[in-house]
Amino acid sequence: MKVRILNGPNLALLGRRETDIYGRRSLDEIMASVRADVEALGIDVECFQSDEEGVLVGEIGRSADRFDALVINPAAYTHTSIALRDAIKACGLPCVEVHLSNIHARESFRRESVTAPVCVGQIAGFGADGYRLALEALSRMAQRNEEAVS
Repeated sequence: MKVRILNGPNLALLGRRETDIYGRRSLDEIMASVRADVEALGIDVECFQSDEEGVLVGEIGRSADRFDALVINPAAYTHTSIALRDAIKACGLPCVEVHLSNIHARESFRRESVTAPVCVGQIAGFGADGYRLALEALSRMAQRNEEAVS
């Protein structure tokens, strides 16, 4: 299984940005740990980060022919980007939305996700473990689908 992990704006600042909320690990450290954690599950992970909405939209579209699923942390675009929502829906891949913090326990403007309704699920509040949980869920979904077909 090949999964694309997409990370949105300001996540390249992890480890320095609001460490009381997001922790002290960098995005590169988190992604390396995630890759190692899911290797035993046979999941090949490719990671990408951009602060630019249009770049993320393009990467989602290009993922449709190269990957089996997506994991996305849209960060601040979670609450505003109809373009990301439309790209996720159009690409046709199962997608799990991940947030390091529990967005539902934070400021009111962070509680609404415009992208979650086009995802198969959302994981929030478990820190970096959210990525691993998303990948495990996608792996189980793929296994169930394979069993249903055979």
